[in-house]
Amino acid sequence: MSIEWVNQAIDDLRAWGRTREVEVDADEVRLLCDYASDYLNVNELGDFSPETFDELLLSIYPRKVIAPPESAPETVAAARTLVDYLSESGQVSAETAGLMRERLDDIEPRMSGALADPANFGMAKSLFSSIGPESLEQSIAIPSGELPDLGEAPCDCPACTPLPAVRLADPGDLRAALEAVPMLAEQPLPDGDEPLTAWAQRVAHLLEQDTGGAVTGSAELDEGLYDLCDMLYRLQVRVPVTVIRDHLDEIAGDGEVDLPPVLGRLEWSGLLQVTGDSAELTPQGVWALREHYLSLGIDAPQAPDLAEADALGLIEGLLEGVPTELAEDDITRWLSGRVSGEAAAELLAAASGAPAVARGIAITIVDRLGPDAEPAVRGYLEDQELRPHAIHWLAARGLPAPHFTQDELLWVSVDMLALAMPAAEEDPEIFAENMAASGPPAHLIEEMWRVDHPDVVDVLELLGRSIPDGTVAKAARKAAFKARSRAIR
Repeated sequence: MSIEWVNQAIDDLRAWGRTREVEVDADEVRLLCDYASDYLNVNELGDFSPETFDELLLSIYPRKVIAPPESAPETVAAARTLVDYLSESGQVSAETAGLMRERLDDIEPRMSGALADPANFGMAKSLFSSIGPESLEQSIAIPSGELPDLGEAPCDCPACTPLPAVRLADPGDLRAALEAVPMLAEQPLPDGDEPLTAWAQRVAHLLEQDTGGAVTGSAELDEGLYDLCDMLYRLQVRVPVTVIRDHLDEIAGDGEVDLPPVLGRLEWSGLLQVTGDSAELTPQGVWALREHYLSLGIDAPQAPDLAEADALGLIEGLLEGVPTELAEDDITRWLSGRVSGEAAAELLAAASGAPAVARGIAITIVDRLGPDAEPAVRGYLEDQELRPHAIHWLAARGLPAPHFTQDELLWVSVDMLALAMPAAEEDPEIFAENMAASGPPAHLIEEMWRVDHPDVVDVLELLGRSIPDGTVAKAARKAAFKARSRAIR
């Protein structure tokens, strides 16, 4: 592997520079050595030749490195420092070093042109063939209720596991729902009592008292009713009925529970609603369970209605984790209260300077808007972080848009991967599969370390851990090292 000899060479070069009070651009020399190793079969410093610099500076560097033409003198100066070191350390002869210097004199005025030549922009063009422009059209996953590894039933001690904030249905809708509960048709609530208060008291009795099987048809299962409802309350999403069966089997102990009639009884009670192969607490069940927690002195927070929030509140609320159906409803109602331009302006203002995942949520919502949001979106072409997303939004709708620069293409590639990091951490195997199928190639990853993105190191380290292809993973690890060094310096 080239990294060992390159690391040693850079350490020796730095030491050489210190003893001679010579300024050494170690990052630039490292890049030259890396490329020479990866593409020109240079396996040690003594393998450098005059021809090596021709290939490096006039062919490989312009194709692989995002650098302005005016940076050519700096790169050539770093190459000259390398030649001085090669000569003084005895890696090459004095004659060879002289030929190298002559070659660099010839290369310097030509390198700026090579960097500016669009024919050498293969790396920029490869971004959309490897990652694909369609990747910018994919929705960013809003954190939601993915079913966790349940293990043991959640502890109902508030000191151990605080209750999540829940969304409550409108009281009028809840009262109407109570009228359709079969149990209440057979066993009506007391006359004269406020229906929701009486319902909460009824549910508290079912959860805490010995009902002898009146709810589920089994005394044992009735005793475990609180644990089951508590679990569903905490998850806040529909769960497969197999999860409920496993939970009830543990409560029952001996033998398997006959699930269909039990689920039917729980639906009859008004606590559970079953849809296909999944089930969840009913809205009235959530409301009553929260009232029960409050009566016990347990903190049971209520989630705000995100449709009533401002753009920042909407994004922050979605980041906290909202079940998908609720998130979709919140977003739809939030947008319905604003004209497109107003919505885009609010969301992009909230996204400016925000972390990558928050920015991704804002961009995803803005992507639902039509061309009438153009003025608001176009206004963010001057925002460094939002400009690439604004360009894509405009281009996707056939509206006049600037062309991506190399820097913007590379930056947005890092940004898109940063948006994917939470999902990658939750399911690294799926992320690895996606990277194997459509991830960025090695030559693109090699350049990411130069991107001024706050997540670039984390992105590169993630790629280094996740990409199955050893060569590409190696490129990611090397780039992560360079990005860390750049940040430290």
